[in-house]
Formats: sequence, structure tokens, C-alpha cells
Amino acid sequence: MDNHVVPVKLYATIVGCLFSLTVITVLAAFVELGALNTPLAIGIAILKATLVVLFFMHVRYNTPLMWVYAAAGFFMLLIFLALLLQDYMSRDWERPPVEFLL
Repeated sequence: MDNHVVPVKLYATIVGCLFSLTVITVLAAFVELGALNTPLAIGIAILKATLVVLFFMHVRYNTPLMWVYAAAGFFMLLIFLALLLQDYMSRDWERPPVEFLL
């Protein structure tokens, strides 16, 4: 496997982008966008996570097999979130538990 040397300037740029995106997230939280607040925050978080995975975890410079493993991990995360949301949405929030009524 070829060794790659990443310049410190690139790391500094990525860290600057992460800090900037964090500031944008905080500022966006104080702006009333209605239903768009959550998607905006999630979009910024996904962008930040992508930068971390690509550059700090060195997936960008690795083999295609590593890209497959990174994608598989993300896919498993989506499966777990779907199962979590399915459980959450299937709960009966209208009725109190039976033991509470006794």
C-alpha cells in the first residue's frame, strides 16, 4: 500500500471548516426557520461527519475496499436508526399503562 503524506495545511483547513460549520449550526439554531431547522442541522452534521470520515479517518486515501467497509458501517447505522424509529413510532402514547390505572 502506498504511503500518503497529508500536508498540515489540509488538516488546518478541515479543522477550520469544522469550526465554521459548528458556528453556522449554532447561529442557525437561533433563526426561526420553522420545519427547516432540523433538516438544516442534520445536513450540516452530515457534512461535518463526512469531512471527519474522509480526512481524519483517511478513507479518502485508502483502497476501494475501505470505502465499501465505510459504506457498510453507514448502512448499518441507517438500519439501526430505522429500527429505533419503528419502535418509537409503534408505541401507544395515548393510553397510560395498565398498572398506572390500578
